[in-house]
Amino acid sequence: MDALLSEIRTCTLCADRFASTETAHEPRPVLRISESARILVAGQAPGMKVHLSGKPFTDPSGDRLRDWMQVDEATFYDASRIGILPMGFCFPGYRKGSDLPPPAICAKTWRKRVLGHMPQIQLTLLIGGYAQKWHLSGFDHPKRNVSDTVAHWRDYAPGVIPLPHPSWRNTAWLKRNPWFEAELLPVLRTRIQEVLNG
Repeated sequence: MDALLSEIRTCTLCADRFASTETAHEPRPVLRISESARILVAGQAPGMKVHLSGKPFTDPSGDRLRDWMQVDEATFYDASRIGILPMGFCFPGYRKGSDLPPPAICAKTWRKRVLGHMPQIQLTLLIGGYAQKWHLSGFDHPKRNVSDTVAHWRDYAPGVIPLPHPSWRNTAWLKRNPWFEAELLPVLRTRIQEVLNG
């Protein structure tokens, strides 16, 4: 795992791509993983704040995600317990003011290798469409979008729970879907405690 992390942290596969974005930034892979982690948070890609901090979910999305999970920062950032592995390890940059999608080459190059070093994972949280599409490719599921997939979360529990992105842009979605807070979050929180304390 140490050797693999060293490789990832020096990865420059997307350097030319990032240099051509509005932010013209260097690659900075951001992830937190260990062989002992029991929970995997599979996100999309770091945003600009995370790119600058070098620490995942150091933004309002992280605050909301930790609230959904009902874990404190110390637990959330304890890589021996919770692994944080986005679909794209680096901030993909902006185009016309919006975050670009995570480059597919990142998951193709690294994801299976990393997951092969994480045999203790008992619960995977799939945050957003990119993570859901990759991780659920082996499931027989006819869902077409994030809303459909999250609405059918029982199809994947208890080992996998799909979530919408915790971005504040999704506040309207949360208001339109009160079942998320009433039905899914209590199960999510109970399952997290079972795995962390098991």
